[in-house]
Amino acid sequence: MQLIAQIIFIAALLFGIGFFARNVKRLIRNIKLGKDVDRTDNPKARFGNMARVALGQSKMVKRPIAGIMHIFVYVGFVIINIEVLEIIIDGIFGTHRIFSFLGPGYDFLIGSFEVLAFLVLLGVIVFWTRRNISKIKRFWANEMKGWPKNDANYILYFEMVLMALFLLMNASDYQLQLLGAEHYAAANGQIMGAFPVSQFLLPLLDGLSVSTLIIVERAAWWLHILGILFFLNYLYYSKHLHILLAFPNTYYAKLKPKGEMNNLAAVKKEVDLMMDPNADPFAAPEENGEEEEPEKFGASDVQDLNWVQLLNAYTCTECGRCTSECPANITGKKLSPRKIMMDTRDRVEEIGENINKNGEYKEDGKQLLGDYITQEELWACTTCNACVEACPIGIDPLSIILDMRRYLMMEQSAAPNELNIAMTNIENNGAPWPYNQMDRLKWAEENN
Repeated sequence: MQLIAQIIFIAALLFGIGFFARNVKRLIRNIKLGKDVDRTDNPKARFGNMARVALGQSKMVKRPIAGIMHIFVYVGFVIINIEVLEIIIDGIFGTHRIFSFLGPGYDFLIGSFEVLAFLVLLGVIVFWTRRNISKIKRFWANEMKGWPKNDANYILYFEMVLMALFLLMNASDYQLQLLGAEHYAAANGQIMGAFPVSQFLLPLLDGLSVSTLIIVERAAWWLHILGILFFLNYLYYSKHLHILLAFPNTYYAKLKPKGEMNNLAAVKKEVDLMMDPNADPFAAPEENGEEEEPEKFGASDVQDLNWVQLLNAYTCTECGRCTSECPANITGKKLSPRKIMMDTRDRVEEIGENINKNGEYKEDGKQLLGDYITQEELWACTTCNACVEACPIGIDPLSIILDMRRYLMMEQSAAPNELNIAMTNIENNGAPWPYNQMDRLKWAEENN
């Protein structure tokens, strides 16, 4: 019977890891749909940013309640899963608490895990309450309906169940040790581990026979490890993918001043040629060092964005801090920076499924601009950078908005009328106002 259990465990482990590896491969492929961009400069600053923001949670605690609770859940969930190593070894070799030979050190680890499990439960309950009872506004925006709304609650329920199973597993194990059950009691009669939290569950198990306790302990053990494997593979389909991607995302985040906009190489090249007295305006493009087919200006679909922007989209936690700080959204405009990231990820996923089905991308008649993100949303942006500053893991919705506006301006000539008027005035008058240079002060006279 034990051998059969080991075989089933190994099969489940291999399947779970294999499915996860497949999802990681697809994720990397989808991110690489974006254009190449070099983010390998200044590794010291990048590691510092990753350590401070992703590991140290420095931007999360700007909102203290959510920040502290998130630290409980984040630290607790990660550290508790160190015990998964012991569970895996026990499952493969049929042992029980293989690391118990560490003695007092093992007691400290198990005790710490239990305290952290309790803090995770506390944090998750607070998050569930804020989301479903307090109904904080940013969790109930228009884009947070259907799957995004349900996904957030699924994860909270899942974490509650995993922590409860962990504590129940320990409580039943402790009770079996107290009863001296075979395979559970240590050879020297000492209790294996310390159980500062799960011991309070013992009254629930009081009076159960050894055979029943073994069933409870084994059921909790199996459900806990299978739950972790399921959770690992669920991440790909969930906003909680940021658990894995927050680290590379903060490492590859832009280090330059946040308000600085990048220059388009193709535009700069055109300007350089205009300023070059030796350039022949009538020569073939290649004679002036130009490519035969000029690069597309801006972005209309996800393939026009760079891979860091697509990484941003997959890393988005959908927390809504960006949207809650956006002045355009606050004043009732349609723009939501969170929706920009969610739409980008949905479009990347749509293209990824297209590739999965056809072996390569087949034109589907859709694009990010228009089918997902409207011009109204893009032109509502004030480029104030509040969304970038607010994001707890360094996501940059503004860069996507700017690239798509560049496409509208430079490829489609589809700027709003107010902007066209201002640009015409700049071209004709050297200023955005409808006065020539000789009459620039007329507006002041009219207001006297």
